Amino acid sequence: MSKTILVTGAGRGLGRTLAEQLTARGDKVIAHARSESALDGVPHDRKLVVDLAEPAAIADAVAALGLERLDGVIHNAGIAHIGLIADQPLEHWERTLAINVTAPAELTRVLLPALRAARGHVVFVNSGAGLSAGPKWSSYAASKHALKALADALRGEEQPNGVRVTSVYPSHFATDMQRSVREQYDADYDPSRATSPESIAQTIIGLLDTPEDMVVNELRIEPPNPLPIRARN
Repeated sequence: MSKTILVTGAGRGLGRTLAEQLTARGDKVIAHARSESALDGVPHDRKLVVDLAEPAAIADAVAALGLERLDGVIHNAGIAHIGLIADQPLEHWERTLAINVTAPAELTRVLLPALRAARGHVVFVNSGAGLSAGPKWSSYAASKHALKALADALRGEEQPNGVRVTSVYPSHFATDMQRSVREQYDADYDPSRATSPESIAQTIIGLLDTPEDMVVNELRIEPPNPLPIRARN
């Protein structure tokens, strides 16, 4: 049966791959991006255009969709600033927390009536940094730790309503963000030693298809032979 799935950050990378794979199998995709042009060439049934850096705008944007039922939302959008705490300005912290934490919380809140009606599934694309933080990862890791807390709280709150919640922790997969992180870290990047977006997307879609009598609360994903993120000497 066809499902209706909202994918954030659908303009590129994993989000775009998710939109392509979901559409190819017959699902209806609500594709999110911060601009209309970002969705050029992205297969979708409807679109949600809103800047997640401005969470106050989310409620009105979602209301315009008129959703009564929603089978799933995949919180994929995110940003990463890599640097020493001593060097990261306030703007980096505010923007990272707004996009990576506050926006998913607000978007989930306004979508809950539609998710409850469909006994839907909320998937948070987290990160290995959401479980352990190292030097230069402070703002990004803090946001991902907070995203884990959001998912854990939501899971407990929505169990009586039939809404399932999964946190996915992919590590070292081939996206523009991974390239950007390694550039900021002055580290080497080898896409052949990273998991492909297609594999990650396939796994996430598989989570949406789990039987109704089970839920995968957390899932860690990493390539068999990842290239460590280490600054060049």
